[in-house]
Amino acid sequence: MGTKILIIGACGQIGSELTLKLRDVYGSENVIASDIREGNEALMSSGPFETLNAMEFESVKSVIEKHQVEEVYLMAALLSATAEKNPAFAWDLNMNSLFHVLNLAKEGLIKKIFWPSSIAVFGPTTPRHNTPQYTVMEPSTVYGISKQTGERWCEYYYNKFGVDVRSIRYPGLISWTTPPGGGTTDYAVDIFYKAIEDKHYNCFLSEGSALPMMYMEDALNATVGIMQAKKEDVKIRSSYNLGGISFTPEEIAAEITKHIPDFTIEYNPDFRQAIADSWPASIDDTSAQQDWGWNHKYDLSSMTEVMLENLERELKK
Repeated sequence: MGTKILIIGACGQIGSELTLKLRDVYGSENVIASDIREGNEALMSSGPFETLNAMEFESVKSVIEKHQVEEVYLMAALLSATAEKNPAFAWDLNMNSLFHVLNLAKEGLIKKIFWPSSIAVFGPTTPRHNTPQYTVMEPSTVYGISKQTGERWCEYYYNKFGVDVRSIRYPGLISWTTPPGGGTTDYAVDIFYKAIEDKHYNCFLSEGSALPMMYMEDALNATVGIMQAKKEDVKIRSSYNLGGISFTPEEIAAEITKHIPDFTIEYNPDFRQAIADSWPASIDDTSAQQDWGWNHKYDLSSMTEVMLENLERELKK
């Protein structure tokens, strides 16, 4: 019998694709998806699923015991823009779900945890270009505050109780399989839908707002990579910087125009501009490269090509 894995928050943007990836790697019967609601057909039909509220400790414990789970991927969270609209709920969800899993690992019920952090842990005082692994972290969003706090707790539980928790700071993630999920970087997903459907995009960020981004396949490979790494190779127990590609709305629009010549874009920054301005423009992920062999595969050109090709096919269905 293989290692039993539980994904909490499996129906979200990352969780839904991560579930399918892990089922490919470890076998469908060994990867239990869970969320407060049911997910898409591919997720539901490809393996076991449990309806689960990540904030209910006893419910989480019960599912872990029922399936004899050894590894947990905690993907449940309220993202940046959505969290600003409901700060108290965002804090409760993002923090309590983490405490539940950390405490179950402390009790010996779980052997290994993956918990995602984010570039949102950085803030306006952080060096914006080539942001280093260790630097000033003064986040100005609810999401960033919860992620920075989570990093400290992960590190604490590793140092104090030996909990094997691993984490990476995701940049903006770009995928054609799930729609945008309420994050500030989600413009870089939405722009492809609008380019194909309307040939025009109204961008909520200014044309020069550079942000770190990553194609989803790279992010999934990084997630599996850090969890498969030898314990002694994971030297950072707060969270690893993860770099990919960095670009502005103007640059991605220019890349799309190479494929859709009549595509146009206009810029009408809203409240998300302030969030974007508080985040890094590019990331230094040397530590992840050196410690457990991380490297990204997709650049702006190859990512744009694969996004348009797959979305055009999907939207015709």
